[in-house]
Formats: sequence, structure tokens, C-alpha cells
Amino acid sequence: MEQNTVENKYDITLDKVSRSRWLFYVQLFCMVAFILGLSYGLYTHKYAGKPEVKVQGSSLYNPKYK
Repeated sequence: MEQNTVENKYDITLDKVSRSRWLFYVQLFCMVAFILGLSYGLYTHKYAGKPEVKVQGSSLYNPKYK
């Protein structure tokens, strides 16, 4: 049996430099996607505002007694 192999210059497993460059870009893409996802999550669940809370008159900064 004869084995026929074809030289593939685009194979990242053969060249350590191209493999590390490819992994760098994959990591960069994942980090950017993660940061954008977190930012979007924070934006959609942002603080709506100050709610109206009833406070007793005796517990105010200047208390009001009867």
C-alpha cells in the first residue's frame, strides 16, 4: 500500500508561530465577547431608580413627634 500525503502550509499544527497567533486571536475574541456580554447584561438589568418608601416620622433626620 502506498500512502499519498499532501503538504498543507495552512495547517496550524505544523507551525508553532501560526498556532500561537491563532490561539491569541481566539482568546482575544472570547475575551471581547465575554466583556460585551457582561456589559449588555449590566445594561439590561440596570438600576431603575429610587423607589418611594414610607418612613416613620420619628425616624427622620429631623424627627416629627406627636
